[in-house]
Amino acid sequence: MSVTAALSPVEPAEPFVHPALFYRGAAEYLAGTVPFVRAGLAAGEPVAVAVPGGNLALLRSALGADAVRVRLLDMMAAGRNPGRIIPGVLRAFADAHPGGPVRIIGEPVWPDRSGLEYPACAQHEALINHAFTGRDVTILCPYDVAGLDQDVLADAEATHPVLIDADGARDSEAYAPDRVVAAHNQPLPAPSVPVEEVVAATVPDVVAARRLASGHATRLGLSPDRAADVELAVTELLTNSVEHGGGAGTLRMWTCGDHLVCEVQDGGTLADPLAGRRPARRGHPRGRGLLLVNQIADLVRTHTGPGSTAIRAYFRMGPFTG
Repeated sequence: MSVTAALSPVEPAEPFVHPALFYRGAAEYLAGTVPFVRAGLAAGEPVAVAVPGGNLALLRSALGADAVRVRLLDMMAAGRNPGRIIPGVLRAFADAHPGGPVRIIGEPVWPDRSGLEYPACAQHEALINHAFTGRDVTILCPYDVAGLDQDVLADAEATHPVLIDADGARDSEAYAPDRVVAAHNQPLPAPSVPVEEVVAATVPDVVAARRLASGHATRLGLSPDRAADVELAVTELLTNSVEHGGGAGTLRMWTCGDHLVCEVQDGGTLADPLAGRRPARRGHPRGRGLLLVNQIADLVRTHTGPGSTAIRAYFRMGPFTG
């Protein structure tokens, strides 16, 4: 497969390029990624690689001495919460190199991703196309066709305008990223265990909810730092509900597997699909609540519709993975 040739049109109408690389096994993975990295380095372009740990080790070894010239990140840590990837990984690197073309390999979906995490992954891949429109950036996204379900690969075809495999590159006839965002914007399943619940309608109520959240996290054995993160996330979500969600929000908390779940539901509609996925702007202290929640939570799931939005933040009840 010739990734470099496939990504070198004479006069692209849109400078942002977002291909999916469908690979089987290590040989195809390296054939699709190493030339992409080395072509960028040869052209003097900044290059970053954010992929799961096993593939990161594979690439580091194959790149040899060139590896020190590449920003290498383990996506299993940096992108554990898919909502963190655009602002904290992709935009963070691209915005640090604003003067010319930038290349990134980003692999947010791997076979061990849970079904709970996957909808946020699919929406992330779709929203990349909006987050980088007009930017001179290429983000190559590998997909393990031997280990991933066909539904996942179908979503990849819908979220990437160009598809690359061992036979070469082709335009995706299924490209429709907004359809993927909508398809995974489904009502969140009801918890199967008892929940603690409090309604916040005023600032004093938010304060009470913060204390409830912190106390609940502490009783479940979260460290003081993580309990403080839970308290902060609840504060930001409820404050958003009070200010933008009809003046009130309902906080509910429960455990799901090895996670503490904090959900805030209100009567507003989240109209901006990139909310919480844009880096903070200097001189604009407001509008950072969802961004902060994405940074500190292990997973964030959202459902929004006319007159209702529910946001769930998951916190692993163990060592922090962020």
